[in-house]
Amino acid sequence: MKMVAPWTRFYSNSCCLCCHVRTGTILLGVWNLVINAVVLLILLSALADPDQYHFSSSELGGDFEFMDDANMCIAIAISLLMILICAMATYGAYKQRAAWIIPFFCYQIFDFALNTLVAVTVCLLIFPTKMISCL
Repeated sequence: MKMVAPWTRFYSNSCCLCCHVRTGTILLGVWNLVINAVVLLILLSALADPDQYHFSSSELGGDFEFMDDANMCIAIAISLLMILICAMATYGAYKQRAAWIIPFFCYQIFDFALNTLVAVTVCLLIFPTKMISCL
């Protein structure tokens, strides 16, 4: 019978779907790369043919134009930046270089914080009197 230190029993280097952390990071990076590439293709097709994604003010419920060329270019730049960050995370996990994963980790923390703020705000707007039960 092999003697095992007590702290090694609880040590786990697996993440979701019971795969290794490195494999999970690579899968998460590739998944985000694919999603951001699809978003980039949609944005580029909307920039190439603006009438395809144009809605009238009556369909939007107001008299404002919110997706002009400047906003589209900003969205494309953000999408390209996200593709770069996801590619860095995938490369860093593949080559086992932790410093390359840090921008993706920082983005994930920012995204989680922003989504939490949105969820709390929506919760407070929908249930203002039941604030305690919602949180």
